[in-house]
Amino acid sequence: MNSLIKFENVSLNFGGVNALTEVSFEVPDNSLFAIIGPNGAGKTSIFNCVSGIYRPTTGVVKIFDEDISNIKPDAIANLGVSRTFQNIELFENMTTLDNILIGAHRHIDYGSVSGLIFSKKTRREEEKARQIAEDIIDFLEIEEYRYSYILSLPYGIQKRIELGRALAMKPKILLLDEPAAGMNNEETEDIARFILDIHEELEITVVLIDHDMNMVMDIATEVIVMDFGKKLFDGDPKEAAKDSSVIEAYLGVSD
Repeated sequence: MNSLIKFENVSLNFGGVNALTEVSFEVPDNSLFAIIGPNGAGKTSIFNCVSGIYRPTTGVVKIFDEDISNIKPDAIANLGVSRTFQNIELFENMTTLDNILIGAHRHIDYGSVSGLIFSKKTRREEEKARQIAEDIIDFLEIEEYRYSYILSLPYGIQKRIELGRALAMKPKILLLDEPAAGMNNEETEDIARFILDIHEELEITVVLIDHDMNMVMDIATEVIVMDFGKKLFDGDPKEAAKDSSVIEAYLGVSD
């Protein structure tokens, strides 16, 4: 099976702080891959290396077998990588539809002059982007919030909209940073269902970070466990739950 993301002995240092230490793993195509670990374990640092925000101090990160060391974040996004963030990064004074349309922007193909005169091509491209957004709104079951402003919406719906904006980029790889953070049990079950649907129905490779062990064990096909910037475990989620080093990292005690 092809690997869409490869970390090859990646270390990331900030002064005297080692955020990542010789981390290696591969994300297989069409997987639902989870990265878990306590706070400060290096999970978001991994995402930031994948999306080009950080450059590894040593080692190599590859996407689709391409070394991304010298590629800017926008170019990485154009490879087919999109992400959500732990803290919601929506435009609060815009509607749900407008926020999702922003994600579809990279699929719009017209110049400034065409846009200024609102040419036939511009109208056609705008209609294409609108259809992408409407399909996602239906998929995520947020039709009733289509024209609602973000600041007026519940937290769980805002997280779903941020997921929708990432989907509007039509990614091949979707990075989800704490998609269930701050949610109650019902909201967590909803977001887990949508993540499964994205993986199975849309056939998108999903990489997620989350602290909710129960959700990860229920939906992930593979997991790595991080602690203090080092990889503790790589493999089946059910085996991770029984691994003594994983138990110690989470609970502070070992069987």
